[in-house]
Amino acid sequence: MNNSSSKRLDQLQQWAVRELSGVSDEPRLEARILLAHASGLGNTTLIAFPEREVSETQARSFQALVRRRAQGEPVAYLTEGRAFWTLNLKVGPATLIPRPETERLVELAVEKLPREGVRALDMGTGSGAIALALASERPAWTVLASEINPDTLAMARENARNLGLTIELIQSDWFEAIQERELDLIVSNPPYIPDNDPHLGQGDLRFEPSGALAAGADGLRDIRRLVEDSPHHLRSGGFLMLEHGFDQDQAVRELLEGAGFCRIETHKDLAGHPRITTACLYK
Repeated sequence: MNNSSSKRLDQLQQWAVRELSGVSDEPRLEARILLAHASGLGNTTLIAFPEREVSETQARSFQALVRRRAQGEPVAYLTEGRAFWTLNLKVGPATLIPRPETERLVELAVEKLPREGVRALDMGTGSGAIALALASERPAWTVLASEINPDTLAMARENARNLGLTIELIQSDWFEAIQERELDLIVSNPPYIPDNDPHLGQGDLRFEPSGALAAGADGLRDIRRLVEDSPHHLRSGGFLMLEHGFDQDQAVRELLEGAGFCRIETHKDLAGHPRITTACLYK
């Protein structure tokens, strides 16, 4: 039997695993995620009732998703969703797909700043991942989030509404429209990949917005701007926290030192790579 023409859960999954082998590092997991999305069934049902059949429409929808994934399209875009921190976020081609290593920014922010009275700004918020995670963990904070792309900003606004979280969203090219001058925290996962990096043409990165990934010949264009302009918007004792490339930590530290920051620390991600650098400003 051609499993792609079947409507049984187990046979559809078997077909999808074959289609995704060689494309995905986790073909079985991705097949289950896509089938759950297309069918509306939970993982428990997919595992416990493999003989169950879905409708013809659901089967065709699943097959279309698998074929798109086999062409390299990210699972997060196919399902229009991504888990980040404790949140389920809507994502799409206008947004960068939130990644687990970025959760370290949230961890550091809640560790280093008090539980109340904090004014925080997430720059280049994308789907709103960092800002919304901070708002969920610290409801007594005032959380602002900026984004240059209006379509991306609209998705962040939709995520905030869906999650019932309050953040102030601002359309801005970095600090261009930011009026705040006494922020306690500026946090950002900016573009930091060099323009000619071959990874931009591989895997999920092929489908993600290039403006959220690439940042000049050395990948530091936007980080330089953030470091140079942040002192005008931070209070004395405020923090700047930046995600960066695994091989950019020394360059980022030098930029921060040159801009007058102190207490500069670089933190490793779950893979052991230097990924986040934090610094404090005393005026």
